[in-house]
Amino acid sequence: MVQTVSKPQNYTGPLLIIGALFFVFGFVTWVNSVLITFFKQAFNLSSFQSTLVAFAFFISYTIMAIPSSAVLKRTGFKNGMSLGLVTMAIGTLIFVPAAKAVSYPLFLVGLFIIGIGLTVLQTASNPYATILGPRESAAQRISFLGIANKLAGICSQLIFGGLLLSGANEVINAASLEKVVTPYLIMTGILIVLAGLIRYSNLPEVSEEQDDLPADAMTTHTSIWQFPNLVLGVFALFCYVGAEVITGDLIISYGTAIGFSNDEAKHFTTYTLTGLLVGYLLGIVAIPRWISQQNALRYGMILALILTVGALVTSGLASILCIALMGFAISPVWPAVWPLALNRLGSFTKLGSALLIMGISGGALLPLLHGYLTDAVSPKMAYALLLPLFSFILYYAITGHKKTKW
Repeated sequence: MVQTVSKPQNYTGPLLIIGALFFVFGFVTWVNSVLITFFKQAFNLSSFQSTLVAFAFFISYTIMAIPSSAVLKRTGFKNGMSLGLVTMAIGTLIFVPAAKAVSYPLFLVGLFIIGIGLTVLQTASNPYATILGPRESAAQRISFLGIANKLAGICSQLIFGGLLLSGANEVINAASLEKVVTPYLIMTGILIVLAGLIRYSNLPEVSEEQDDLPADAMTTHTSIWQFPNLVLGVFALFCYVGAEVITGDLIISYGTAIGFSNDEAKHFTTYTLTGLLVGYLLGIVAIPRWISQQNALRYGMILALILTVGALVTSGLASILCIALMGFAISPVWPAVWPLALNRLGSFTKLGSALLIMGISGGALLPLLHGYLTDAVSPKMAYALLLPLFSFILYYAITGHKKTKW
């Protein structure tokens, strides 16, 4: 766990700073849904090729999860956050020459670099959700930061959907790539300013120390792979992030594929994000007062499976709404899997956290598979991929997280 040597009594300022960072996370991540559809039409891509946007962005989490810990040991957490923002700014700036050169590969390079910066930033900033205030209210702070993240995603849809996908009769082609130049220059400037503010802020530095480590975990296990609850938890997060990208980032492309115009489809990711947002809000109110986190996870996955079947057997707007409502169904997954997966890891907690971050690679690989199925089978039947993903998370919620040995 993470502790501070000394904590300020007034946490408002630091929490606002971390809240701003979580807003940045959400904005930069969820704009991918618009980019997937925009690039698909501008470069005349297949569904598989367009999902390389998600692949380039999320694969960086796998590559940088463990190295980012080494970087933070050298820089410290506060300077590491500043470095992550600067790295993201380099990635957003690459969008300018990519647009000028009409180069899809260069756009993917920019997205990959943004993802690297975001990995460092998340690894550095997430501990503050725990240390900036009493430990017993940490879950509530994490939920509020998650709300900031999802609100940012909604804002990104309204802004970039309006900029890139507006105009019912407008044809999106290579010349349309100029539309990304100004907004990404603005994003670059904002990221640089935030990096400076973080660098010279009063955020407390943190040190990594073992805390509340069970003795048995440190004495009876010799390998990280001896913890089934962790290994299965990593795969559960792999399934979850892939499902979140498929239901959120790819719903616009699905909408256009089944006959909706860009003007109509540009709002669909907002529906999914609204479901996630409502789920977070209900979680703050209901968990654990009326329902346990584990039961919320179980019921959420049952609802997700029902909605998947609904998306497959209905058509038009009904199918879109079934997919969008999955945002509500999957909202308990992230906050539930982390504590279940890290339970009783002892001295392996830090490595376990890095492996869980690597599970985010599901957002890179599973959308590629979904894109392939879209091209090879049909846009609707590609969503059948969600059935085994939600089924595995349900298994983890019921049985998998309890396993103490193989």
